[in-house]
Amino acid sequence: MKWILIILAAVVIVGLAISLVGTLLPREHKVTRATHFKCPPSLLYAVVHDFAAYPAWNSNAQTVEMLAPTNGRAAYRVISRHGAVTYVVTDDLPAEKLVLKIADENLPYGGSWNYAFTSDRSGTRLEITEQGFIKKPVFRFFARFVFGYTRSIETCFRDLKRKLGETPD
Repeated sequence: MKWILIILAAVVIVGLAISLVGTLLPREHKVTRATHFKCPPSLLYAVVHDFAAYPAWNSNAQTVEMLAPTNGRAAYRVISRHGAVTYVVTDDLPAEKLVLKIADENLPYGGSWNYAFTSDRSGTRLEITEQGFIKKPVFRFFARFVFGYTRSIETCFRDLKRKLGETPD
């Protein structure tokens, strides 16, 4: 019985420590990553902008539901093994810039992804900037120390490279 109490106390202490550290972390974060693709910006943009086709290449998307426009802007919902997230396009310059914002207010996180497509001699430089926030301190702890803020961007790059027949970095 004594060992059970010791283990239970240790679990509570670890949980409290995670909550405390998470509380001390900033609620908002901004990360940017970039990589190079061999295709022109127009092709890369077309793949990223074809929201309905995400399940064919995006490992995080099981299905996509196209929604009625929000304030005249394209909107869609991605369903993954982690749940559903609704996005709305807030800025769209074909083959140059695409900004997607999480439209769900009830999620424990939110923010936007800014895609910048830059042409160069051998293809396209794609830069993705995530400006996000995480409401709950425990989730902030795991995002910072376990998963990393750039994991989703790096997965997107890997999936896009596979879709386009390129070798992931």
